[in-house]
Amino acid sequence: MSSAIQDFDIVVAGGGIAGLAAATAFGHLGLRTLCVDPAVPVTERDAQGADLRSTAFLQPSRDLLDRIGVWDRLAPHAADLQIMRIVDAGGVTTEPRLTRDFDAADISSRPFGWNLSNWLLRREFLGAVADQPTVTHRTGVGVRDVLPRSAEAIVQLSDGSRARARLVVAADGRTSTVRQQAGIGVRTTRYAQKALAFAVTHDAPHDNVSTEIHRSGGPFTLVPLPDHKGLPCSAVVWMEHGPEAHRLLALDEDAFSAAATARSGGLYGPLTLTSQRTLWPIISQIADRFDAPRIALMAEAAHVVPPIGAQGLNMSLADLATLLDLIEAAPQDLGSAESLARYTRARRPEVLARITGVDLLNRASMLSPQPLRDLRRSGLAALYGLSPVRKRLMQLGLGAKG
Repeated sequence: MSSAIQDFDIVVAGGGIAGLAAATAFGHLGLRTLCVDPAVPVTERDAQGADLRSTAFLQPSRDLLDRIGVWDRLAPHAADLQIMRIVDAGGVTTEPRLTRDFDAADISSRPFGWNLSNWLLRREFLGAVADQPTVTHRTGVGVRDVLPRSAEAIVQLSDGSRARARLVVAADGRTSTVRQQAGIGVRTTRYAQKALAFAVTHDAPHDNVSTEIHRSGGPFTLVPLPDHKGLPCSAVVWMEHGPEAHRLLALDEDAFSAAATARSGGLYGPLTLTSQRTLWPIISQIADRFDAPRIALMAEAAHVVPPIGAQGLNMSLADLATLLDLIEAAPQDLGSAESLARYTRARRPEVLARITGVDLLNRASMLSPQPLRDLRRSGLAALYGLSPVRKRLMQLGLGAKG
């Protein structure tokens, strides 16, 4: 390839949902943006490598997607999340023994959020990126190195080409090359858990209720999706200790559906597997800082949380919203040390607080000894019974400051 350097305002490393959202947002501001992704995006539900997890966009994220002109593309595919239902099934059997509903109507005229499948989000964001005339999107290419200078950064790409930009946004995942090249360390917590992600149909309607069932090993969460082949459909994340997760993954479809039905306590009737199953390791992780010269970390390059409470991608979009606010307030400072320091100050303490909270919830959900599971049930009942506390917890879950 030619050694000529291409000029951009921003280079986004990573073409996952967060990276594509960032590229779309920067393009919406008219900034010349290059987004590179070493992988070829998978945009079909049943294709090999499809991301079968789902994302619940909470209210602040939906507002951001509106702000950058994307929400109208997503809305037809979204399922409302009106109620967050917490179920304790920590008794001798898997039967639910305590159920508490957190209703968005208690604090808002809108649902908590809107749920969409990740493979579909990738498809729609690719369309949104293609609509931005100032955005260049390249697949099969990643960032190899970043050389920061006083007024710009030189980005070496994996195909030998180079780009020059005032800001490099690292959205290249939990093992971020850009973060490593910048010498930024991370603090990682490993839980010896894995998450099975898949989709099911069921006889009972979900009624726009997201249901999180706690027993041991981690939560079993059903999140509403639009109907599939005329039947109510939900995305499922089933967190378990590693060996058990691998055992479940090896079951045939009928046996797996029966195991999922048992783990759900039969709340929606029989569950029928309607997709592939994927397996994801569960960790918590936070970068020591969110910036380096000419570099901003966002999404999983900056932080990773277990899939509890719909925090993961919503935290990533909060990163993006902060970057957009800083750029719009002072476009001349794009990529400056002062602007990036403000970004870290705005985001890292908030992210750390949320990671700490999710860590505590995950550890509680993993409890195996019966007395501790009984204590968890009592704690849930007590928190729910205090109306001001319940409402504050819902507000915090939506993104309110602590």
